[in-house]
Amino acid sequence: MNSKIPEPDSRSQTCPVCENGELRQFQQVRDTLYHRCPVCEATVMDASDWLTPEQERAVYDLHDNDPDDPGYRRFLSKLTTPLLDRLPAGAHGLDFGCGPGPALARMMEEAGMTVSLYDPFFYPQPATLEQRYDFVTCTEVVEHLHQPGAVFRQLDRLVKTGGWLGVMTCFQTEDSKFANWHYRRDPTHVVFYREATMAWLAEKLGWTMEVPVKDVVLFRKK
Repeated sequence: MNSKIPEPDSRSQTCPVCENGELRQFQQVRDTLYHRCPVCEATVMDASDWLTPEQERAVYDLHDNDPDDPGYRRFLSKLTTPLLDRLPAGAHGLDFGCGPGPALARMMEEAGMTVSLYDPFFYPQPATLEQRYDFVTCTEVVEHLHQPGAVFRQLDRLVKTGGWLGVMTCFQTEDSKFANWHYRRDPTHVVFYREATMAWLAEKLGWTMEVPVKDVVLFRKK
């Protein structure tokens, strides 16, 4: 998923997640530089290393997100199972950044929900971003965002009061393992979140937050 912003001044880069902290150099892995935010604890790839939209699309076209793949469904059930436990029957949701094979939307529909789709590359339907939903899902999306702070505010607007936002992304934990971490090696992954980063966002946006399983966050809009 792509959400480009202008390349920041290398002398002073503001964190794109909290839009507050000034990024500090964290690690250089081969030719790629990463920064750390002292406010929200996000880790951010230097903007000079971001792919172009065309390069990103070429990577996404290689993904095999088959809605009928049992293994992929088990992976997505980490989010769908706890989310479904909290939703009323027949709730209407949005799969934000659904990708080319919207398996999660199908799983939610099989459970009796109705789901709209949005993805800037594969389902560029701006009308879906003008509605409000009982729930919004973002699975393996937020790590791709070049402007995550603005997108999280957009997601807040999409969720009805009392509704849910479900996010799945691998939390960054041990700094000593960052260089060899499989999640870092995907060139389209430009932002890495700690659980503390998600807690910062929840407080900023006035959401409650639960972590039902590893790498899954459920936010509720008060």
